[in-house]
Amino acid sequence: MPEGHTLYRLAREQSALFAGRPVHVTSPQGRFDAGAALLDGRVLDEVFSYGKHLFARFGGDSLHVHLGLYGTYTTGSGTPPPAKGALRMRWEADGPDGAGVWTDLRGPTVCEVLPAPEVAAILDRLGPDPLRPRADGARAHRRIAASRTPVGALLMDQSVLAGVGNVYRAELLFRHRVSPFRPGRAVDDALWAQMWADLVTLLRAGVRMGRIVTTRPEDRTRRRGAVQREDAHYVYRRTGLPCRVCGTEVRTEVMVGRNLYWCPTCQAV
Repeated sequence: MPEGHTLYRLAREQSALFAGRPVHVTSPQGRFDAGAALLDGRVLDEVFSYGKHLFARFGGDSLHVHLGLYGTYTTGSGTPPPAKGALRMRWEADGPDGAGVWTDLRGPTVCEVLPAPEVAAILDRLGPDPLRPRADGARAHRRIAASRTPVGALLMDQSVLAGVGNVYRAELLFRHRVSPFRPGRAVDDALWAQMWADLVTLLRAGVRMGRIVTTRPEDRTRRRGAVQREDAHYVYRRTGLPCRVCGTEVRTEVMVGRNLYWCPTCQAV
C-alpha cells in the first residue's frame, strides 16, 4: 500500500498539471459514472493529500481517493491511450504548456465525490500527518502513551498517525531501537519527540527521492553513490538476513494484518 510520501507526490503532480483548469472527467469502466458526471468540466481548485488519502477540490465538492493495496495512477501528455480494462477514472485537460495532459486511475479502494462537511469528517478521524505543515506530533503521542497496545500496531493505526505504513513502521522502530512489542504507554515523551522528528525527516526524504531510504551511509554495503535497492532498509523484507548493526537474523511475524520485521537483539523488549 502506498505510504504518505507517495500520496504527497501525487497531489503535487496533479496540482501542477490540472489545478486552475477545467477537467474532463470520465469513467471508462462505468463504476464512477455518477461521480464523473458531477465533476466533468469543472475547474479544479487544488489537490492535497492527508496521510494515505487524496483529495481533489472542485468548488464545494471534492474527489476522495484511497488507493488501498492495488490502486495506481498513470499520467501522461498528449492524446491518452485507448481506455482498456478496469479504468475507474480518467482526467483530461489542457496542460500548463498548452499541450494536453491526462491521468488514469485504476483499482482504488475508494473513489467518491464528497461535500465539504464529509471531507472534514474524514480528516477529523485521522491522526497527525508528519508531512502537513504544523502537524502536532504530541497529539499522536497522547494516544500512544495512553495505550497498552504494542507500538508496532499503534503506528499502523491511521487514527493515531496518518501516512505511516509497513515500511516506515519497521524502519522507524529499528532506527530508535524500539521493540515493536513495547506497549505504547512505555514510549515516553523524549523518545517520541525523537521518533517524530525522525519520521518527518524520513517522509520528506521520501517525497524528494520518490522512494523510501532509511539506512545511514555507514550501515550500507556501498557507502557512496546512489543507494542500491538492497541497501535501502534496515529490516523491512530482510527476514533471515543479518542485521546491519549486530548481525542477528532479522525476524518477521504478522501484526495487524501486515508482515512485521525487526531485529530481536537491537530491538529487545
